[in-house]
This record gives sequence, C-alpha cells and structure tokens, in this order.
Amino acid sequence: MAIINSTTNFRVLQWCKLKNKAFRDKQKLFIAEGYHSVLEASKAGCLKEVITTEKNRDVNVPSFQVTYEVMEKISSMATPTKIIGICCYPEETDYGNKILLIDQIHHPGNLGTIMRSAVAFGIDTLVLNNSVDAYNQKVIQASQGMIFHLNILKRPIKDFILELKTRKYQIIGTDVKEGIDLHTVKSRGKHAVLVGNEGEGVSDDLLNFCDVKINIKMHEKCESLNVGVATSIILFNLT
Repeated sequence: MAIINSTTNFRVLQWCKLKNKAFRDKQKLFIAEGYHSVLEASKAGCLKEVITTEKNRDVNVPSFQVTYEVMEKISSMATPTKIIGICCYPEETDYGNKILLIDQIHHPGNLGTIMRSAVAFGIDTLVLNNSVDAYNQKVIQASQGMIFHLNILKRPIKDFILELKTRKYQIIGTDVKEGIDLHTVKSRGKHAVLVGNEGEGVSDDLLNFCDVKINIKMHEKCESLNVGVATSIILFNLT
C-alpha cells in the first residue's frame, strides 16, 4: 500500500471537505477520530474507510496509510490521532420506547455528553431541532463513539411532539421554575424527555405540550446545572 504524502492529494482534499456540514449532508459521510470511535463505528456497521499513519492496520474496509502531515490536515484535533474513520450516516430506525428531544443545544461538548448518557440509560432515539450538528467532529469526540448506538433524527420538535402524542407517548419536559421534583415522577413505558437551550431552557411554547414538567431539586446556592449534567441526572432517575 503506497503512503499518501501530499496534502493536495484528491482523496485528502475530499476527506477535508467533510469538516463542512453542507458537504457532510450531501455525501452522507462524516469523520470519526481515534481508535475507540473507529471501533464503535465498525461495530455499528457505519465504517466506510480507514485513514491511518500506521502500517498494516487490519480492518475489513478500504484502508489508506498517510503521513503525519496529511493526518494533521485532515484532523480537527490539536494533536492528530493515528487513525480516522470515514463513516456513513446511520439509517433511521423505529423510534423505540424511550426518546430524548433536544431543542436548541449549541455547544458540541454538551451534545456529545448527552449522547453518552442517552446510551448509558437506554434511550432509543435522539431527536435534534435547531441544535449543533450531530456529526460535528467535536460532538463525535465528546460522545466517545456512542453516537453510533443511537437512532438520530432531525425534526421540528413541536410537530414531532404532536406526532408522539398521537402514538400515546408520555411527554416529560424540564422546567426549572415550575417543574415538580424529578424523584416523584414515574415514566410510562413509552415516553419522551424534552431538554432545551443551555441558557434559556425549554421554551414556554413547547412546555405547553408536555404531560409532565420536572425539575431537579438542588441546594439553594446553585441556580442551575449544565444541560449535559442535568440531562444525565434526569435519564438516570427515569431509568
């Protein structure tokens, strides 16, 4: 296998374009960096190609060995990893019984953290609306490969909630002002948890469609929690 050593190589330029959301959406491909993420992509059947600085990487998809300089150009990390996976967008599947609705979350680290917790606590489907792109490289890194184990949809949240209500899902919204104590809430078999923007939370418009509004009781010295932390606590308690 010849080593790709030019940063202007056609393949390298195509790989680099995947840093752009519009190009990702057009090609239905994205980049996953690091051995763990590549392994999870392979387990999920999403791995299309492997790019590596190492020799004889044993994988069951096309593999390309590149120089450190080329890997540095492709990577979004300060210190490039030794392996990158080019991955296909997962196919949408059935909603399942446990859904997490994400409205206007913009920080990649928060979304990645939420993805890890969603898998940890049995969420089947994650629905995104007006949020950071799920296939942003920082989101994928923060998710530690768990992005490959979720059914990810992009939908207008209000319309999707109305659809879920016709399917008899219980809608549970987070409301820091008027929500009832999380520990008093019992989720039904089919339910969807709604979390909102880092600063504003869930809008009043969406809260009006919720069957239950919940709040995490905290020490009076603390007004609120990071949305990734709060979501993790909620999912754990509802499991």
